[in-house]
Amino acid sequence: MAIIRPFKAIRPKESLVDKVASLPYDVMNTKEAREIVNSNMYSFLRIDKAEVELDKNIHEYDEEVYVKARENLKQFIENNILIRESKECLYIYREIMDSRPQVGIVACVSVDDTMNNIIKKHEYTKPDKELDRTNYIKYCNANTGTILLTYKNKEEIDTFISKYINVNESIYDFMTDDKIQHTVWRISEDDDIEYLVSRFKMIDYLYIADGHHRSAAAVNIAKKLRKENPNYIGDEEFNYYLAMIAPAENLLVLDYNRVVRDLNNLTEEELIRKISERFKISKMDGKEEYRPSREGIFGMYLNNQWYEVEINNDVKNNIDPVKTLDISILQEYILSPILGIDNPRIDKRIDFVGGIRGIKELERRTNEDMKIAFAMYPTSMEDLIKVANEGRIMPAKSTWFEPKVRCGLFIHELDI
Repeated sequence: MAIIRPFKAIRPKESLVDKVASLPYDVMNTKEAREIVNSNMYSFLRIDKAEVELDKNIHEYDEEVYVKARENLKQFIENNILIRESKECLYIYREIMDSRPQVGIVACVSVDDTMNNIIKKHEYTKPDKELDRTNYIKYCNANTGTILLTYKNKEEIDTFISKYINVNESIYDFMTDDKIQHTVWRISEDDDIEYLVSRFKMIDYLYIADGHHRSAAAVNIAKKLRKENPNYIGDEEFNYYLAMIAPAENLLVLDYNRVVRDLNNLTEEELIRKISERFKISKMDGKEEYRPSREGIFGMYLNNQWYEVEINNDVKNNIDPVKTLDISILQEYILSPILGIDNPRIDKRIDFVGGIRGIKELERRTNEDMKIAFAMYPTSMEDLIKVANEGRIMPAKSTWFEPKVRCGLFIHELDI
């Protein structure tokens, strides 16, 4: 039984919403974020990635960053860039990318559901990023980011959303620079809210699609405050966090690719020979770039050359839902034993490139600051749900969802 609840949102003034709304903090580096903020003083990155306004020598996890985030959030509210909703509401949020809609309910969800595995995860978090998001909640006294949850489609919820957006005016409707249309409807009538809350209670499980670090951070805050306040009653705002909840058939999963800094003291010939022991490697002559067309193959970019790497049946033939994933096979048979990357969550020699950036970004990174790239076929929603239902964990950075839920559209203020 999934618990959702309405909340008093802090959200952008309508005339500024297109300027405030920003991509999540973790889809860009600090340099890219600085460029955005320099051209847009209203960008929510001033809060959610506050190091952009500090000296470049200050580390992104320094306490000064979180203090600056708190100051900027206060400034946005005092200057009416962000306004407080007068009552607790739910919201419908629709994003249209390339004519494909992603639509869901924005609500608060329960940290207890997360701890009790009603809200299921499929990835481990990186300790430094989890602590970073925990500090943002602590210093800002708010959930500043909206995570993406999914569920197996429920007809009653789909029907409600469809009818509601057809007869009610939106509070926001704007296009972002990446040509994605964003539309938000406010659900303020008690009967409508109660209906949706009751329908979600009929859903057995929710699944984290995007936002494992922010979800974990919310749990960290709740555990800490419960320990300090043993008489808590469970209804405090810190026991809930912010999510967009969209049905699985609405979601688009893109590839999540890898780039590695060096060849682990191997020559290119030695590397290819080692990989050839378990995989079929074909040089892609005449191709400017290579993108895998199905499961069971991935691309490898090395020294300005693309290769197709096909997984042999003896490697793929495994009923384990995690070990059969292409991303797991890459990790188990190439990244770890050959390139020496045993823990990609903490190893500084590997980086991850979301599919929205394109294959050209893999080539650019390999030619500039890395040595080798791997282009993956996207992990399916079916695989994600299967792994999560079995209580298993995928390798780090297995899924990349698009379009990204914009940050700054909704803020959930806590009581800490």
